[in-house]
Amino acid sequence: MPVTPIRSFEDFRDAVSAYRLPRILISALELDLFTVMGGRVWTIPALARRLRASRRGLDILCRNLAGVGLLKKQGSGYRNGPLGSGELNAKSPKYRGAYLRLLKNHWADWSHLTEQVRSGKPLEDDEPDAAAYRREFTWAMHHRSMEVAPKVAAQVDINGAQTFLDLGGGPGTYALAFLAKNPRLRATVADRAPALEVAREIAATVPQGKRLSYVPVDFVKQPIPGKYDVIWYSNVLHIYSPEENRQVFRRAAAALNPGGRLLIQDAFLQDADGLYPQEANLFAVTMLLFTERGNTYSIQETTTWLRRAGFARVRPVRLRAGTGDWDGGILEAVLPSRCPGTRVRRGRSTRNSPARSRR
Repeated sequence: MPVTPIRSFEDFRDAVSAYRLPRILISALELDLFTVMGGRVWTIPALARRLRASRRGLDILCRNLAGVGLLKKQGSGYRNGPLGSGELNAKSPKYRGAYLRLLKNHWADWSHLTEQVRSGKPLEDDEPDAAAYRREFTWAMHHRSMEVAPKVAAQVDINGAQTFLDLGGGPGTYALAFLAKNPRLRATVADRAPALEVAREIAATVPQGKRLSYVPVDFVKQPIPGKYDVIWYSNVLHIYSPEENRQVFRRAAAALNPGGRLLIQDAFLQDADGLYPQEANLFAVTMLLFTERGNTYSIQETTTWLRRAGFARVRPVRLRAGTGDWDGGILEAVLPSRCPGTRVRRGRSTRNSPARSRR
């Protein structure tokens, strides 16, 4: 997201008024408009009857949706564009329902931001620890990453690695992408049990899913079982406090083979003042709303934590612009290799580890 400086009252007005199009899109989702429209052309009167909405309201809504390309004007009627008939349509196999529901919920949640800034505490919600919520959220993360993950895996070279851990990997979307790119690789996804249920369901739909195993573990409080050549820590850093992440890094170092690599993908702040990219700072607000201690962190402070955890070399991994979850958002940390002449037994994948059967 490009930085848009606010230097005048007009700039301020335009920034505040930017809520209008997002609110239109949320209303279209709340009306199930794209699902109802399906693959046919609708006149406004017919659509108004079907949705039990006013003709005037739908006329104005549909004009705006057509103006941004989600609907197509055809004579006096409207039809879905490609996105409306696919990812936004509950009857389409491309539907991203879990992620769309998350976006709708966030609209209401963000209206409470002032209260959270005052209190410094997240929204009160009992759901995050409920199994049903975890499943829904895990599907949402799959819908968010399913197109990005293969692009990232295609550019991050882990050639030669035999064992791979997707730490806090939720649906295992990234693990499956790396497995598809590296046919000799075996991978494990570590997360809460409800998330792993979703990961199993997704893995069952693709051939490389047979090379994925599962470890339920609270890696902030417990050691990470097994030994790995590569640990992938994607979009997890921001959930935790600095001390919690330092603890995770120490546990990751203990779970890596000599010379192993920890790859961290996150919304890193990249300037000396911690102001940019703008999207990383906006995402910190999401962490204020939904986590006890989460935040977004700079590359510099994360590098310091990694070195104190025992990693010998830390460097950014560059991807083609627009192909990662976050621009400039991957750090690679490498453990020291074993000393010459020292025999170190290679750790096994947790596929055959007793930890795999724990619940």
